[in-house]
Amino acid sequence: MRASRLVSIILLLQARGRLTAAQLAKELEVSVRTVYRDVESLHAAGIPLYGDAGHRGGYQLLEGYRTQLTGLSAEEAKALSLSGLPGPAAELGLGSVLAAAQLKVQAALPPALAEQLGATAKKFHLDAIGWYAQAEDTPFLSAVADAVWRSAALRVRYRRWKAPTDVDRRLEPYGLVLKAGRWYLVAAPGPRTYRVDQILDLAVLEESFTVPESFTLAGYWQSYTAEFLAGLHQADAVVRLSRVAASGLTGRDADALAATGVQEPDGWTRAVLPIESVDLAISRFLTPDVEVLEPPDLRAQVAARARAIAALYNQPQ
Repeated sequence: MRASRLVSIILLLQARGRLTAAQLAKELEVSVRTVYRDVESLHAAGIPLYGDAGHRGGYQLLEGYRTQLTGLSAEEAKALSLSGLPGPAAELGLGSVLAAAQLKVQAALPPALAEQLGATAKKFHLDAIGWYAQAEDTPFLSAVADAVWRSAALRVRYRRWKAPTDVDRRLEPYGLVLKAGRWYLVAAPGPRTYRVDQILDLAVLEESFTVPESFTLAGYWQSYTAEFLAGLHQADAVVRLSRVAASGLTGRDADALAATGVQEPDGWTRAVLPIESVDLAISRFLTPDVEVLEPPDLRAQVAARARAIAALYNQPQ
């Protein structure tokens, strides 16, 4: 464990430049005192690592020092082959770059690990797009990605879902997120989230910006998705579910079933499930495997829709 942590310190400094003991401790999930001891061990091993005191201080590798990938384990080599998505990389204009990087990494590995890397790529394939969906047309994706890399401000024409639908925005692009085959841009002011496929026109400005040190793309996205999911839960419905319906629940519905489900003598399960709105819930619960009990308005509307469907199919062709 400690040897792995020492290698991680070197790789972190190699990848990010100067880092304080506190920053290293946070990345490695250890105490600052442990980082001090590890740095002393690296010094003793002859690693050209030095530290500066003061507000802008921190640890840094001697300029030009690079370590080799000789410490890569077999499991890490396998994981490495799953870390790249060829499709999204190509969309970002990095397809050839990714292929070249993978070749270089494979060439740098010992033969046994290179074989593991190749075998994993043959046995596993990552597809980011969900079923019944196609990749969105994103003609400005590569330009947005380039602006993200260069911290260049953008002027965009953007289509929203509410009026006025088409608006002009000056954006400072912080990062890109790929979610279920769809690209999202996280940008200031705000920051806020924008669908890249809804950008109608784009111009890169001769203006740069600085991303706040407190901002992390992963942290923002986690908070954003939590708020989004919470916003979908507008009300609750008390329902009875057949075994088939209960076994088919996923995500929030499965969690709600586990928390509130009560088995009834006939084999059905009574539970409280979250709903976004009565209108959306009607179609969702319009099945012989679900009986809506509450709210009364939802039960009445599901029953009315069921009667209308029955009347339609009772008519002669």
